[in-house]
Amino acid sequence: MQTCRAAPHTCAPRRATLPWVRALDELLALLAPPTCTACRRPLKQAGPLLCPDCTRALPWLRGPGCPRCGLPRHRRNQGCPAAGAAFALAWAPLAYDGVARDLVRALKFRGALPVARLMAAQLAAGLPPALRGVEAVVPVPPHRGRRRRRGFDPAGVLARELAERLELPLAPCLRRGGGRRQVGATQSARRDPGRLALRATAPPPRRVLLVDDVHTTGATLDACARALRRAGARRVVALSYTRALP
Repeated sequence: MQTCRAAPHTCAPRRATLPWVRALDELLALLAPPTCTACRRPLKQAGPLLCPDCTRALPWLRGPGCPRCGLPRHRRNQGCPAAGAAFALAWAPLAYDGVARDLVRALKFRGALPVARLMAAQLAAGLPPALRGVEAVVPVPPHRGRRRRRGFDPAGVLARELAERLELPLAPCLRRGGGRRQVGATQSARRDPGRLALRATAPPPRRVLLVDDVHTTGATLDACARALRRAGARRVVALSYTRALP
């Protein structure tokens, strides 16, 4: 699958450069010295979320990958795990490992919301042509209990930032029912068809870009895509910031 020519690792969130903004950054740096989001080491200046070492260590997925499941071809053990999925194809630019995993955890568990802007910038810079041509961005809905405890929805924040960069409408039209959480579940349990209860709360767009932070087994993306297809979506493509490798 071809990607656009922009190098994702050189991409950074758009930021104003007015003098008063720089002065405010310098003042904040004196009051609360900035640290790297991943390794927590001090940064020389405010603005970047990652130190140079962590930026270089981002685990980009290189080489040809399976357009259906998003896995590098050499990491597929037995066929394509998304062969029967309701989404047409899936893609993620980074492996769920190292610095990328630290970024996802910083967003999900530490509430580091600016990380979503960096993730969206990297996703938009490398988005393959096959994932373009959609009508709207739909976030994977959170488990209700986790949404209440966190006070925000990580996938929703990421999807909103990405929709803004791609100049697409955000359509949060999925709701998660009383199904069990996927976090901590075994691979077989994640794939249990009765585990996830998802439904569309409004008619979805015909061509959907479904967004999540991590693609693990693909069970959640598949359940979301099935709910969207039942509600009238014609084509669903799945985009995640990271891909768990077997």
